[in-house]
Amino acid sequence: MSSRIPESVRRSVAAAAQHRCGYCLTDQRISGAQMHIEHIIPRAHGGTSDETNLWLACAWCNSYKGAKTHAVDPETGEEVPLFNPRTQQWSDHFRWSDDGTRIIGLTPVGRATVVALRMNNEFIVVARRHWVIAGWHPPVEQGSKGVEEHKD
Repeated sequence: MSSRIPESVRRSVAAAAQHRCGYCLTDQRISGAQMHIEHIIPRAHGGTSDETNLWLACAWCNSYKGAKTHAVDPETGEEVPLFNPRTQQWSDHFRWSDDGTRIIGLTPVGRATVVALRMNNEFIVVARRHWVIAGWHPPVEQGSKGVEEHKD
């Protein structure tokens, strides 16, 4: 079985994700790096390369997620599944800090995902601060599958 994802599937996934990371909502236009096509359930855990198991992820979120499917909620100590950007609503599990630079987990899934994917790592928080100043961030909710869009 080939691991190559056809270009048509890549384009379809990127369009469905509105060219944003499904986890931190970073927009391809401001990220400074190409988005990855991410396996929600990693191939190492039996996930397929079918479009229903693929979503867009920034290099930070994808590298920290790796082959993880679950993580520990720091509040309850329970292991929970990571956020699924294809099937779950972003705003049900996360919100932006008042200054728009940090993602705050609202649920066990949200909190565990923030920690596991290091969604507030020191480098991305600095970048978000600049994006806020430029008026590009935080994204304004659009309402479908957690995909949000920033104000232009």
